[in-house]
Amino acid sequence: MQKQWLVAELCPATFRLEHPELPDIVLQLLWNRAMRTQRDIDTFLNPDYGRDTHDPFLFRDMQKAVDRLFQAIANQEKIVIHGDYDADGVSASVILSATLGALGAVTDIFLPHREMDGYGLNLKNVEKIAAGGARVIITCDCGISNAAEITRAKALGIDVIITDHHQEPKELPVDALAIIHPKIEGETYPCKTLAGGGVAFKLAQALLKTHAQHVDQLPNGESHSVFEKWLLDMVAISCVADMVPLLGETRTLVKYGLIVLEKTRRVGLQRLMKEAGLFNHDGTLRRTAISAADIGFKIAPRINAAGRMHHATAAFNLLVEEDEENARIMAEEINRNNTARQELTADLTERARAIIAETHQTNDPLIVVVGHGWSPGIIGLIASRIKDEYYKPVIVLAEKDGVHVGSGRSTSGFNMIQGLQQIPELFVKFGGHPQACGFTLAASPAELKTALTRIIEMQETDDTPTLPVDAEVDLEAVTWDLYDLLERFHPFGIGNPEPCFVARDCEVVHVEPVGVDGKHRRLHVRHRTSMIRKTIGFNCAEWCPALVAGDHLDMVFEVGVNEWNGNRELQLKMTDVRLTTTRALMPMPIAAPVTVPDTTIL
Repeated sequence: MQKQWLVAELCPATFRLEHPELPDIVLQLLWNRAMRTQRDIDTFLNPDYGRDTHDPFLFRDMQKAVDRLFQAIANQEKIVIHGDYDADGVSASVILSATLGALGAVTDIFLPHREMDGYGLNLKNVEKIAAGGARVIITCDCGISNAAEITRAKALGIDVIITDHHQEPKELPVDALAIIHPKIEGETYPCKTLAGGGVAFKLAQALLKTHAQHVDQLPNGESHSVFEKWLLDMVAISCVADMVPLLGETRTLVKYGLIVLEKTRRVGLQRLMKEAGLFNHDGTLRRTAISAADIGFKIAPRINAAGRMHHATAAFNLLVEEDEENARIMAEEINRNNTARQELTADLTERARAIIAETHQTNDPLIVVVGHGWSPGIIGLIASRIKDEYYKPVIVLAEKDGVHVGSGRSTSGFNMIQGLQQIPELFVKFGGHPQACGFTLAASPAELKTALTRIIEMQETDDTPTLPVDAEVDLEAVTWDLYDLLERFHPFGIGNPEPCFVARDCEVVHVEPVGVDGKHRRLHVRHRTSMIRKTIGFNCAEWCPALVAGDHLDMVFEVGVNEWNGNRELQLKMTDVRLTTTRALMPMPIAAPVTVPDTTIL
């Protein structure tokens, strides 16, 4: 489906006059990201860990949580860390396990099985944890939607501390000892963008800060501040993996977390990054720096693969493993899981497309796909791919023995979790975010589709995909100086997308397919002058029109670097193109495929 390009309006002249020290393109990008004040700009362009992170005790329940945990440590009561099966929940569990362990606590980890346990707490596991002697449960990246389970835990003599960031339900778990959640009504904590790992980190910060008031160093001899900063690799992974807005304090935590990630002392994580191709086997970085994109496309999918294909405990165990050989074996296994996950997702996505065609849902406001015997671990990935293809809300259900476990993905025009909250009687349980949800169905798939379609139609959502563009530029303006300026906008992610530009009426000089199967395209183009620029379109064979030398086009692109054999050159990465010449588009011969280094194919 052709995207509507939304080119941002020029920032006001008054804004440029207020900040004469900054180039116009930087000011335009800041304006597009709602950075209006000098404070906002300073925090965004030059985040400072000491200045731009908040006191964890601004959480209204933080003191209660800290007091109870130190009581448990003093009395050697068993604390169970109940995480989640995704990269955010696993990272949060690693953060709290490491911190409580360093403080001398008696801890155990419980990570649910995606298929057998489902998301969050359940009554069966609460009973099991109680029977194991736990006196405290800390939830990581879950718990806010588990009022009944927490009430049961309290009845069994267990205090529950919730650390979560998911959508607030209509009924809060009032029997929790403490709720550390940035977005619930009445919460005083200023940063609302924290992921589950970010919230867990604030609890870890509070514990370390309290301990430092009484003791100069941790029992292992390390300073509290040094230990705290070594946790930031997990915070960065959690925030990027869960796709929270990389703004405010979260941006600061991720910015510093990426630095820590390059130097991580976690043996298992080092090995995982080698398997992902981010490090050479001698421990040196393969490229110049680890980015948020490296987490999103290489690290987090491998952590998630453990919970999708088998059990998230495998990922947790790898991240806390200290033996080199054990870490190598575990990382290789997780890498194999990730490969199997990719292959299975591709196969079942193709099957989902066939089901959509067979059930005539192409033009429906909501697509619902039922996969009999499908793994619940990958239905969210299938839903995401189908949503991107059709640009409408999608529900994918995995059915087994009459039980339907579902995952939903939505467009920006429809808040999926709010839609589910209007029909709670259709679910055993559910939770999620505006654009992503998970649930166990209590009704039939047909009843779900009818009810949710009615809600979507009442909202009259726009199903036209859009492509935000930061500014219109001449290709001649894309220089190393511009690239250096754009580097100040890292890390990119939700709320701070990679800067995107449009160049109008570019002339195609040469076209060549790239890669073994030719699914990528490299264009040589010129714009206002005779200077020729290289552009690359990854996986663009389906959406890029058949182009030949002499064609003119409008091109939306991002600015990157191509690194190969020790060389670096600016590279324009196409995200969309439109032919502006009037010739009929016919398949035409193009240059023979060329072989390029693997490092150029992202």
